[in-house]
Amino acid sequence: MSKSGLSTFSAPKGVPDYVPPQSAEFVAVRDGLTRAARLAGYGHIELPIFEDTGLFARGVGESTDVVSKEMYTFADRGERSVTLRPEGTAGVMRAVIEHGLDRGQLPVKLSYAGPFFRYERPQAGRYRQLQQVGVEAIGVDDPALDAEVIAIADAGFRSLGLDGFRLEITSLGDDTCRPQYRERLQEFLFGLDLDEDTRRRAEINPLRVLDDKRPHVREMTADAPLMLDHLSESAKAHFDEVLAHLDALGVPYVVNPRMVRGLDYYTKTTFEFVHDGLGAQSGIGGGGRYDGLMAQLGGQPLSGIGYGLGVDRTILALAAEGKSAGNPARCEVFGVPLGAAAKTEMVKIAHALRAAGIRVDMVYGDRGIKGSMKAADRSGARIALVLGDEDLAAGTIAVKDLSNGEQTSVAMEGVVAQIGSILADA
Repeated sequence: MSKSGLSTFSAPKGVPDYVPPQSAEFVAVRDGLTRAARLAGYGHIELPIFEDTGLFARGVGESTDVVSKEMYTFADRGERSVTLRPEGTAGVMRAVIEHGLDRGQLPVKLSYAGPFFRYERPQAGRYRQLQQVGVEAIGVDDPALDAEVIAIADAGFRSLGLDGFRLEITSLGDDTCRPQYRERLQEFLFGLDLDEDTRRRAEINPLRVLDDKRPHVREMTADAPLMLDHLSESAKAHFDEVLAHLDALGVPYVVNPRMVRGLDYYTKTTFEFVHDGLGAQSGIGGGGRYDGLMAQLGGQPLSGIGYGLGVDRTILALAAEGKSAGNPARCEVFGVPLGAAAKTEMVKIAHALRAAGIRVDMVYGDRGIKGSMKAADRSGARIALVLGDEDLAAGTIAVKDLSNGEQTSVAMEGVVAQIGSILADA
């Protein structure tokens, strides 16, 4: 209850706020994870926050937890069923088909960033609004492209200083070997004492059972047949070539034959980045190839591969290693005008410094010299500019280095160049 007697509001459960100074790290992590993709020619795509519910039901898979349990779905005023996007790949594929990007140069390389929504039980690293960055490379079935996508994600994590993670990788086979493997796996699963819900999963998509995190189910399926042991010659050759490219790129990996991603569209190369410092929610990103998804959504039968990396979980992983992606001061220079005339001039100086690419803030309101200098110290700025009536009359301004207390007087007409020189030498 506020002092006015009105009730106050909090963010919905499982929906984090990022406010300064934490928001600076959020931006640094998001930008770090996307930088490597830009260098590899991935263009930015901005997707709708909500889509037709059928897009995710058909694209992600109705048997997945995402579709059956976790989506935020509602009817709009036109009685259309729409869903807040739970993941990015289906929306990207829809946009590629709708705008004819698949009819141009291939592969189509796209990257995106933003919030996604899943109704899960909130806990550390698991939010109902999760922030992700992702890439999709569509239209070429080439193991070298698989390796490029994986290497981009690996480079993104390492550019932030993160190194306590591992890449787990496997192959989920192709259309020629998955049907036979599916029969073998179902035969094994139907011989177990499964509960009704798990048996239903085994009937619809038996791979979902191998993705079950419950200890008793994992124990029962410990001896289940593995997809890696049933790959077709072409699928095995594809996987071997992906691993060879990763070796050549110096990207370390661990083959995990039991890994199953939580989305139905994955085929062949499938991978996940894991950080053990996060406990149960150890995945910080992952992805894979989805060669049948575009045709499934009504487009051409083109292949694709992509990933989604968790910004929230990457921040937690950095914290688990005692690291930060950088929490820069909100400004480099802080202006302290002493008097009305000085404030008018300081506003002009601040504007000129900002035009030169320097982050500047200043005192507003009447705080006096003591309060103003305290504000300068709290700002985290490297330099304070102090301007009083005597300085105005002389055409000078005091430049104080807040890191060591040294103060010099410079001509106002040269202050932008002087500040730029000081910061460049820092």
